[in-house]
Amino acid sequence: MGEKDNDKYNQANQIFESFVQASTCKGSIQAFNILTRHLELDPLDNRNFYAKLKSKVTSWKAKALWNKLDKRASHKEYKRGKSCTNTKCLIVGGGPCGLRTAIELACLGAKVVVVEKRDTFSRNNVLHLWPFTIHDLRSLGAKKFYGKFCAGSIDHISIRQLQLILFKIALLLGVEIHVNLEFVKVLEPPEDQENQKIGWRAEFLPMNHSLSEFEFDVIIGADGRRNSLEGFKRKEFRGKLAIAITANFINKNTTAEAKVEEISGVAFIFNQKFFQDLKEETGIDLENIVYYKDSTHYFVMTAKKQSLLEKGVIINDFIDTEMLLCVENVDQDNLLSYAREAADFATDYQLPALDFAINHYGQPDVAMFDFTSMYASENAALIRERHRHQLLVALVGDSLVEPFWPMGTGCARGFLAAFDTAWMVKSWAQGKSPLDILAERESIYRLLPQTTPENITKNFDQYTIDPATRYPNLNSSCVRPHQVKHLYITNELQPCLLERANTIRRSIGLSKREYDIKPNKLLTWCQKQTEGYKNVNITDLTSSWKSGLALCAVIH
Repeated sequence: MGEKDNDKYNQANQIFESFVQASTCKGSIQAFNILTRHLELDPLDNRNFYAKLKSKVTSWKAKALWNKLDKRASHKEYKRGKSCTNTKCLIVGGGPCGLRTAIELACLGAKVVVVEKRDTFSRNNVLHLWPFTIHDLRSLGAKKFYGKFCAGSIDHISIRQLQLILFKIALLLGVEIHVNLEFVKVLEPPEDQENQKIGWRAEFLPMNHSLSEFEFDVIIGADGRRNSLEGFKRKEFRGKLAIAITANFINKNTTAEAKVEEISGVAFIFNQKFFQDLKEETGIDLENIVYYKDSTHYFVMTAKKQSLLEKGVIINDFIDTEMLLCVENVDQDNLLSYAREAADFATDYQLPALDFAINHYGQPDVAMFDFTSMYASENAALIRERHRHQLLVALVGDSLVEPFWPMGTGCARGFLAAFDTAWMVKSWAQGKSPLDILAERESIYRLLPQTTPENITKNFDQYTIDPATRYPNLNSSCVRPHQVKHLYITNELQPCLLERANTIRRSIGLSKREYDIKPNKLLTWCQKQTEGYKNVNITDLTSSWKSGLALCAVIH
């Protein structure tokens, strides 16, 4: 190797180190782009990118990371990155669960594109990590990107930091990531397939983006509770009124701050004296509180409504929870005082200063929200078929099951669902029948809400995307193919689209003597009978009937 080549590789190692150390989303993208240009690598060449990068970045730090990723990639399920080589996946949302799913699909050899509407990772809130998630992230080289990752007995990480780690790993594995790009909707394949066989695509904002031409056969919703993908009904789990407050204070990393002990989860039932003393001294009445020391001092607590009213945090008492916690009914200054006072008491007044961290809106990072209702999708996946093009649609993360923060379920169940989804995509790529794929996915999904750190497999080294390695009591055929027929939508005439807006059935309203029916009267009758059906709009007795939807509505 000549001196010129030596300089090039030394420089590459330095740029790579800048990428590893980058502390923001934008900084990571910039360093990654500089690195790929310097090494003349095409990041869109997902099949060869990682191998070429590995051969050109050879510092001892880089090699340590490559060893971690190579060990992960050696799982037999990936077939050396050839399990899903002809599969194209679009992931909506670049949060931790979307990125974790992207990494698995990249290991399977799929072409993976992630779209994220923001270009900043600004969520200071801290996630509790189950033991298997810590093991999983370590196996991906998390500590190489963030030296403080779960040092000692620490079992938590800020969402922002976790996102950054997974973002970088995904880029290294050839995942194509677009920021500042918002997914709008899925576009069906056109009816005319003779000249050009165009498949499933998506609409984005801003419009006319190069990704508008990207055709995919798998789409995964990972954009949180809002979930942009249609076709998934949600079920609600309601409990008694529960109001949570999260607060992030600046961590100046002083010696005094380092000495303050974390509170991994104190509930009233286990330490009644603590909560009674808190109420007597401050008037603050809590059901539980957690304190994690991370890049911020993070507190999350469940507050009782009466105490929030008495302290002036909530202005007026309403029965409706939305009205109770709406912006107009919350005194922001009193909320800040309430959170600061609770944090001060909980840490025995040992934190030298409680200055609020600033969120991405430029405001003090404190929030109050209702988690009385928890939502979960009724199903984990569905398949659409249109003009001979099939599309596998799946949900992961909060889009699939909302987390219950006192148990720290969000990240753990999110990762489990990411693995389960990757397993399903593998079956999809291998040509397994649609109903068998859906039946197996729904069988596995039934286990997810029941998972705890205690009832999943304890041997984390054996974990792969194969559900049998993670769930001891797995019955992957408890849901039968005939039970998921409604999730295989071959012509968009699924039952839910043929339900009226109201359930009252109208009588036909024609007497036997009205046998001489005039066209305009027949048209009016048809319009009345199909009123309220989605996508049915009868304007005449010819073209309005071509799709068959109108006829199905009349029969229904």
